Amino acid sequence: MYNLRNIIFLLVCLQTIKFCYCKETLAKDLKFKLKSGDLMPMVGLGTSRIKEKENVEDVLDKAFAAGYRLIDTAKLYGNEIYIGEALKILLPKHNLTRRDIFITTKLAPEDLGDKAYEALKDSIQKLNTEYVDLYLIHWPGAADNLNNSIKRDKTWELLAKGVKDGLARNIGVSNFNIRHLNQLLKNDFGVRPAVNQVEWHPNYHQDDLKKFLDKEGILLQAYSSLGGSSNDNLRKNEKVKEIGKKLGKSPVQVLLKWSLQQNNAVIPKATSQKHLEENIDLNFVIPEKDMIILNTFSQKKNSWNSEDID
Repeated sequence: MYNLRNIIFLLVCLQTIKFCYCKETLAKDLKFKLKSGDLMPMVGLGTSRIKEKENVEDVLDKAFAAGYRLIDTAKLYGNEIYIGEALKILLPKHNLTRRDIFITTKLAPEDLGDKAYEALKDSIQKLNTEYVDLYLIHWPGAADNLNNSIKRDKTWELLAKGVKDGLARNIGVSNFNIRHLNQLLKNDFGVRPAVNQVEWHPNYHQDDLKKFLDKEGILLQAYSSLGGSSNDNLRKNEKVKEIGKKLGKSPVQVLLKWSLQQNNAVIPKATSQKHLEENIDLNFVIPEKDMIILNTFSQKKNSWNSEDID
C-alpha cells in the first residue's frame, strides 16, 4: 500500500521530465537522463581555473573523494592532458572505472567548422580516453567571426559523425541563444543537442531561454553560478546571506541550490577540500518565497555575450 507521502511524491515525479528531485536525494546522486539514455550528474566540477599538472591531480583526488563524478573541461582551459594523466592514477585509487565518471570538454572557436572532427579526436587523445561523454561547441562564433552560421552547421555535421563513430556519446552547445539553437535544430543531422551551458545566477537568468530549452528537452547547465569568479556581489548580498542563515547554509550553497532547484545542472569551481565538499552538500530545499526573492534580483550579464554573433 502506498501512503499519502509516496503518492504525492510519485505525482510530482511524473510531472517532471527526465529529472526527479526530492529532498532525500543527495546532490551527488542527482542525474539527468539525456536523449542518448546516459545519466548525467547534475553537480560537477568546473576546472577552468586549474592549470598546473600537480594542481589538477590534487583537486580531482579531493573531488572524487567528495563524491564528484562529472569533470567539465575545454580545449581553451589548457588542462585536458593533465586531466587525462590524473585519471590514470586516480580512477584505480578510488575504485572507479571510466564508465563511473562523466567527462565534458569543448570545441574551441578556432576549430569551428572543418576542423571540428579532428579537434574532438585531439581532445580525446589528451584526455587519455576512448570517448567523451559530452562535447560542446564552446562559443557560437568562429575565432575570425566570419561565416559563423555556416561554420556552426558544418561543425554540427562533423560532431554528429563523431557521435555515430563512438567518439562522443552526447554533443551540445555553450553560450547559444534561442536564435542559434533554432538554426541548429532545423538541421541537426540526426543528433539533437543534449545540453546548453550558459551563464545563470540570480543576477542573470534568461527565462525565455530556459523555457525554450525545457520545451526542446535540452538540459540547461549553469556556469558562473555564484555570479562570476571575480565578482562576489551575490555572495555578499544581504538577502542571500539571510536565506542561508535561516537554512543553516552558506551563501555559496544557496546560490548553487537556487539553480539546481530549477532543474539546472551546475559546475562550481573549487580547489580546497572544504569548498569542494560545501559545493556538493546541497541536500536541502529553498522555500518558494525565498526562491521568488532570488528570482527578482536586478539583472546584469558578467560573462561572454553572444547576441551579436550571427
